[in-house]
Amino acid sequence: MSRLTSTAVAATGLLGGYATGRATKKRPLAGVVLGVAGVGAFLLWQKDAGTGKAIALTSAYVGGFGASHPLAKKIGAWPAVNTVTASVAALSLILGGSKKPKDD
Repeated sequence: MSRLTSTAVAATGLLGGYATGRATKKRPLAGVVLGVAGVGAFLLWQKDAGTGKAIALTSAYVGGFGASHPLAKKIGAWPAVNTVTASVAALSLILGGSKKPKDD
């Protein structure tokens, strides 16, 4: 897999989770979108970069979600979601695919 795939999954989870919650007014459904994408991104990061980096990136993903709430009070909801999504995406591009391939 490529860094772009894991980055796209993570960004989709953050943006899609918020958009789902806003459109449906159902926070649990937003949580499902966020959670499914988070697990998917973790599995891709684990495969491509190793477990340690996958844990770090997933922590950034969850931390970004948490940080978007107080940030939204200062800059607005969509700007906050976009900011944390861009931050997680940048980290994913930097750290998400540097595992050395195994020799066959």
